[in-house]
Amino acid sequence: MTRDRLDREEAFHDHWAASVRPEDVLVRQSFEAPTAPEHRHILRLLGDLTNRRVLDLGCGLGEAAVYFALKGAVVTASDLSPGMLDVVARVATLYGVTVTCQCAPAERTGLPPDAFDVVYAGNVLHHTDTAAVLDEARRVLTPGGLFVSWDPLAHNPLINVYRRMARAVRTEDEHPLRISDLALFRERFTNVQYQTFWLTTLAVFLRFYLFERVHPSSERYWKKILTDADRLAPFHAKLERWDERIFQWAPWLGRYCWNIVVWGNK
Repeated sequence: MTRDRLDREEAFHDHWAASVRPEDVLVRQSFEAPTAPEHRHILRLLGDLTNRRVLDLGCGLGEAAVYFALKGAVVTASDLSPGMLDVVARVATLYGVTVTCQCAPAERTGLPPDAFDVVYAGNVLHHTDTAAVLDEARRVLTPGGLFVSWDPLAHNPLINVYRRMARAVRTEDEHPLRISDLALFRERFTNVQYQTFWLTTLAVFLRFYLFERVHPSSERYWKKILTDADRLAPFHAKLERWDERIFQWAPWLGRYCWNIVVWGNK
């Protein structure tokens, strides 16, 4: 963890937060949209959240923190960006829930040990010192507690072209995960499992670029799949069925997916 990287990440996310209205934060869509397969899977892993202590680590705009609070969890949202946390607080108020905010980098939250039943890190690890964040997540989890994360993968050459084109909506320090990084999870957690998402379904991105003329640097594709979920749903559903068949036949192709969900216990 270097101060320069943290400063760059904080400045980038503060600038992003300043452009966001609380009413535009996609709380329910992020977890319930047909084009959000990662989060639908994570909800099945989490089960009933009533009264469970949940840390949203690197919470961003607070979609997860507020959604978990709506489901009855006792939620702490941690982020290094004061601007993002200001948005989280306003989104929580908008939805009528309570979320405790903690301003700190994900590698060193300052939170007490053994304090949370669940630590969720959504689209976070590739912005950070991954090993240090996993150490911190383990530290603050109660024994037997669940860690769950999702992040982009590094192996698909087409997605890497997209990343080079989308520089205006990405930070320079991002490092998508590799399948080999699963070793970092297994060193710190038990019962580590993973599932990958978005293979043929990545044709949605090609549709945005080739047919709808949306440049990757002008609009975040990972947000557009949520705002446009209803119209994309039939197209996405057909491709999702293809992905299921492909993974049954050749599970190793999962490394070429866009995103990976990893989970395990302390």
